[in-house]
Amino acid sequence: MEDKEPVPRVGVAVFVLKGKSILLGRRRSSSNSIGDSTFALPGGHLEFGESFEECGVRELQEETGLKIEKPEFLTVTNNLFLEEPKPAHYVIIFLRAVLADPDQVPQNLEPTKCDGWDWYDWDNLPQPLLPPLEKMVRSGFNPFPSQSHSPESC
Repeated sequence: MEDKEPVPRVGVAVFVLKGKSILLGRRRSSSNSIGDSTFALPGGHLEFGESFEECGVRELQEETGLKIEKPEFLTVTNNLFLEEPKPAHYVIIFLRAVLADPDQVPQNLEPTKCDGWDWYDWDNLPQPLLPPLEKMVRSGFNPFPSQSHSPESC
């Protein structure tokens, strides 16, 4: 049997915003997966026929039990993981959203994939971050809505 040619995969990750904090979980990956023990946003693979927003809502609920509203596209990154035990190429769609009910508490519904979820202040993120997220943070990326259009700034 021939080895299949590797192909890019599409992932969707969600910045769930609460005040000036974001939701992150510490990944638990098998020996041939990406980012073991790094902190990452909730998210997963885009399924056939799914919109980015549908994927983000579904993945977040599957992983954390949280319900979100107003998912919106932020950016996309093209990521090569050539140093991993099993090299991979991911196109990651980043969304942002807020909790449908701010009193919801994240649950760890996939304990074999994540050590747990918590809120982290944007200015004091845990380390190490999953490489694509780390690169975004270092570049000055900010997932929070711009305040430049508020009445106070006019």
